[in-house]
Amino acid sequence: MNDYCELEQKISYAFRDKQLIIEALTHKSDKKPYNNERLEFLGDAVLDLIVGEYLFSKFPHSDEGILSKIRASLVNEDGFTLLARKLDLGSYIYLSLAEENNNGRNKPSLLSNAFEAVIGAVYLEAGLSVAKEIAIKLLEACHPKIDLDTLSKDYKTALQELTQASHGVTPLYEVLGSSGPDHRKEFEIAVMLNGTTVAKAKGKSKKEAQQKAAKLALKELKQ
Repeated sequence: MNDYCELEQKISYAFRDKQLIIEALTHKSDKKPYNNERLEFLGDAVLDLIVGEYLFSKFPHSDEGILSKIRASLVNEDGFTLLARKLDLGSYIYLSLAEENNNGRNKPSLLSNAFEAVIGAVYLEAGLSVAKEIAIKLLEACHPKIDLDTLSKDYKTALQELTQASHGVTPLYEVLGSSGPDHRKEFEIAVMLNGTTVAKAKGKSKKEAQQKAAKLALKELKQ
């Protein structure tokens, strides 16, 4: 495992209290007298506020519904895992040998929680402005264009990247059917891999159903 000092360089912040960063990187499996769960709890709330304020300023003419949807697509396990991977956060986490052998350093839930904990630790020691600077810099690096259409495409793109890397194939989307009147039609889409249905979802458009199905397929394959 790498030294957490490398991580401090990546986020451009050096902790005065080194125990804070150590605690933020300590998974409960490591059986220390402390772990990162409390800092994760704090970081989750801090990131919700940071992203909310960022979107409020970035989209001055968008209504609450649009802002909520964009925030929901960023503030979740998948979103935080993406930011954690950008930092190679898995390399710095303290965890048990059993968890390590269980591919713990690559688990989305573990990476997401550790990222929240690191932001929680920064907030505790340096305040909201520094935590915001780190989080937004990462957010913009991972999402060069932030809007609802672009973010909704991420699930299909992410699924294709995953299936090509792990299975050597591209997912296919099949329309299973549609229902409802023309002005309120609902489509059902299946994601297929090698002729096998991985996930199904419904949406008000084929595009929306595809995104929902891709999201479900990602979750299924990651498990």
